[in-house]
Amino acid sequence: MSARPRPGPRIAVIGGGTGLSVLLRGLKKRYGLLTAIVTVADDGGNSGVLREDLGMLPPGDVRSCLLALADEENAMREILKYRFKDGRLAGQSMGNLMIAALNEIYGNFEEAVSRMSDILRVQGRVIPITSAAVRLCAELENGNLVFGESQIPRVVLSEASPIKRVFLWPSDSDASVAACRAVSDADVVLIGPGSLFTSIIPNFLSRGLREALSASRGAKVYVCNVMTQPGETDGFGVREHVERLAEYTGAGLIEYVIANDRVPDADALKPYASDGARRVVPTERDAEYLRQNGIRLLRGDFIEIKNGYIRHDSGRIADAIAGLAARAGVG
Repeated sequence: MSARPRPGPRIAVIGGGTGLSVLLRGLKKRYGLLTAIVTVADDGGNSGVLREDLGMLPPGDVRSCLLALADEENAMREILKYRFKDGRLAGQSMGNLMIAALNEIYGNFEEAVSRMSDILRVQGRVIPITSAAVRLCAELENGNLVFGESQIPRVVLSEASPIKRVFLWPSDSDASVAACRAVSDADVVLIGPGSLFTSIIPNFLSRGLREALSASRGAKVYVCNVMTQPGETDGFGVREHVERLAEYTGAGLIEYVIANDRVPDADALKPYASDGARRVVPTERDAEYLRQNGIRLLRGDFIEIKNGYIRHDSGRIADAIAGLAARAGVG
């Protein structure tokens, strides 16, 4: 079995999607007390199929986090990463199906995730933000409503109308008690990276998490996205990401922002430019806004380019967190 890192500070990471799982891979090499709090508002792709067919919570983001925190030498990890290539299961992952089976056996999604954690010898915990079957919805600036996480970017672009607000349906979902406790007890709370409106903010729409963040005495850190996302954050800089996030977390809570200032080469940016995505690099305007609001900006080279994709470099983010935790006296 691979060596375990020293426990260190208690770290809670809030988000979803690819960004969260990338971050967890780097953090698990340094820290032993990790809790990933994951959105369950996804209704697209293969997770959406299982959600509709089996009436379960979408497993995709949870599965990605479990695999990111799994023991690297666990043979089951490779099996659960497998995606079927043909037939009616084409594109579906074995991990999704395993979580679906455990959900059926135990009748509880959180218990299914716990059992999967045992199978994978997960370092830390993965907690779905809520056990309620919620839909993410958006009100656009033109007044129109969009129902379903997977539909929001498409409609924003087709109607050329930005997101005014996002909300859950039904609106009375409660955040997991375990998730709230992990945040309130954490020495460091990391928010992001990930899709601002469809992966990060949905967590704060379940009752209780916002209050837990406010009650936490830990350092509160937002890991800003590297690129804008068409249909979500078009034209956003660091300031706009922080401002919109604060609408849902509560004002004055974020203490640190980690933002990349390395400019990728032109070839790496071409595919993003063709989709309408732009770099999010901290400007003096952003820095001044953060200073005025008592937020410390940690800027540097925080990216890697892998298989044509620009991603956060999980190791460098982990190093930045280590420095931040040490300064806060919790390293």
